[in-house]
Formats: sequence, C-alpha cells, structure tokens
Amino acid sequence: MTIERESQSVPSESVKALPHAPILPAQSTAEHLPDRLPEPLPDPGLPAHRLRPTDVDPAAERRAERQVASLFVASMVCTVLFVVAYVTLEIGDNQDTFLNLGASNLALGLSLGGALLLLGVGIIQWARKLMDDAEIVEYRHPAPSSEADRDLAVAAFDLGVKESGIARRPLIRNTLLGALGLVGVAPIIALRDLGPLPGDTLNHTLWTRGMRVVRDVVGRPIKPEELEIGDLVNCAPSVLFEVDEEGDPLVEGVDKQIAKSKSTVIIVRMEPDEIISKAGREDWTVDGICAFSKICTHVGCPISLYEKTTHLVLCPCHQSTFDLADAAKVVFGPAARALPQLPLMVDEEGYLVAQADFDEPVGPSFWERDSE
Repeated sequence: MTIERESQSVPSESVKALPHAPILPAQSTAEHLPDRLPEPLPDPGLPAHRLRPTDVDPAAERRAERQVASLFVASMVCTVLFVVAYVTLEIGDNQDTFLNLGASNLALGLSLGGALLLLGVGIIQWARKLMDDAEIVEYRHPAPSSEADRDLAVAAFDLGVKESGIARRPLIRNTLLGALGLVGVAPIIALRDLGPLPGDTLNHTLWTRGMRVVRDVVGRPIKPEELEIGDLVNCAPSVLFEVDEEGDPLVEGVDKQIAKSKSTVIIVRMEPDEIISKAGREDWTVDGICAFSKICTHVGCPISLYEKTTHLVLCPCHQSTFDLADAAKVVFGPAARALPQLPLMVDEEGYLVAQADFDEPVGPSFWERDSE
C-alpha cells in the first residue's frame, strides 16, 4: 500500500528555537500543530534544513529588512511618477515626444511597470530572506474536512501570520501597505480617459433660437416652399457648417461629431390638417412642416425609413415605429418615448429656423433624466 504525501515550504517554530545551530533536521507538523493522524513514516527523508545568514545574524536581518523596505519605497516613487506623467505630458495631435516616441506612453509604461516590478521583487526578497523556510510534511486526508482539520487550518494560518513577521516588522508592513495603496491609484487615475463627466450636456444640443435648419452634408438652408407633401429631409443646425473670420470651422473634430449626433433632425412635410399637435405645440410647425430628432429613443440608432402615406418612420435597428403626424409617438417596438420635437419658425429671409432647443433630452433614456 502506497502512502501519498505532498511537501510544502512552511515555516517551523523549531528553527527559531535554535538560532545558532548551523544545521537542523526537517520538522513535522506534529511538533507544532494539533495531532491529526499517526505519523506513518518516522523519517520522511527530507534533507537537513540549513539556516540562512538572516536567521543567525541580526545585522544581516536588519539589512535585509531595509532592502525590502527600499524596494517598496521605490515602487511608491514610480507610482507618483506615473501620476505626474499622466497629468503633465501632452497627448493627441501635439503630443510630447522623447527619442521620437510618444513621451506619455513611454513614461506611463515605464513608471507603472517599475512600480509593479519593484513591488514584486520586494515581496520575493521578503519571503526569501526574512520569512521562515523550514520544510514540513502534510499527509493527504480524506474529504470532507473534519472539525479537527478546520482547527488545524486555523492553527496553520495563525502560524503563517506569526512566522511572516508582519506584526513585529512595522517598517516592512507600513511600506508594503503604502506601495500597494499607491499602485492602486494608477488605474483610478487612468479612468479619466473615459471622458469628463457629462454634467448637463446630455440635456442640450446646438439648437438655439434663430439657428437655421440646413440640409445635412451640403449645409444649404431650406425654405418652406422647397418641400413637397411627403418629403423627408435629413437636416442639421447651420453652425456645424459655419467658419470664423480666418476660415476655420466653428465646430470641428470630436466636438463636431458629438454635437452632430445629438442635433441631427428629420424634416417632414404633411398636410396641416393631418397633424395632431400636442398641447402647447400648436405653433411648432410651419405650413405642415415638422422637425423631430433623428435619434431613436430606444438605443440611439439613426432613424431613416419613412412611409409617407401613413406618416410612420421606422428605426432599422429594432423596428421601433413612430407616428410623425401624432407628435412622433411610439406605435410599435421597444422604444418607450416619442421622438423629441424641434419647434420651427421662419426668419426674415424666409428660411426655416429653430424657435429654441428641444424641450427634452434627445436619444435613449439615462439615469438622471426626469421620469416625465
């Protein structure tokens, strides 16, 4: 009959009991843990345990402790450098460079990598030089665990805590906690790349009183007489196509894409007597011309499929259907809210313009949106 056993590197109290002995025999769990099973092998055949310099020389022990603490302090310095680099180095089109490389990526990678490396090396050195390293034997036992086994596990845990020396080595403990705490700041700082908090930007678009409604892509303003009954036109606010005195766009880049995604509307013309206006919206149309947000209120897909005889517009993603003749209310599909309506009027030159911004947020619902 073969007895299975497994060896683990577990500290032994007996080593500390004889600090000046050069060589000690391997010890069994039976010497310092509760009795559990009879010892099947009086001598498990493990080699004699050799003491390390830090086990017998207090000066070497203190020197090793300072080395480990220095590694943890260096890890803290690297984490601080990560935060400094993240805040100070420019990125984007005018990024800082170093050796023809992006200075931000280089500094962030080196500093965070150094923080993690030094933290790991410090923990390894702590284990190799300062934690007890006597080998013991633990024999396999049948499952489930008995009450005695649970007591044994607790005793082994308490022994590990005791022999790790963390309670009597405050320098290592405190520097380790400092290094672990600071290295956790790095991913928190990086969350800033997800973007700034939206504030109330989801509640507003580029539309303001008097801003012209222009055809999307070409940016040409629209007069009511240009539209026929049944026409549906994709439109946007004119500011997206305007330039300053030097010829530069007033809105460009990412800001333009974000603004356009919220401000795009569909313009449709119907017979005025077919329109069912909501209370307070009686003057929001011009000669049967209505404007609604192009963004579906379900998950934000662009709406484009229009059936002019029924005045229904369909979202191609999940088939939410809106009745434009009845304030764009939902008649089918998963959308829970009608499309927001943009109030229209005509300016002095006869072009369609907005009376004001939407009176409610466009697009899908979000947490801060009023229940109304």
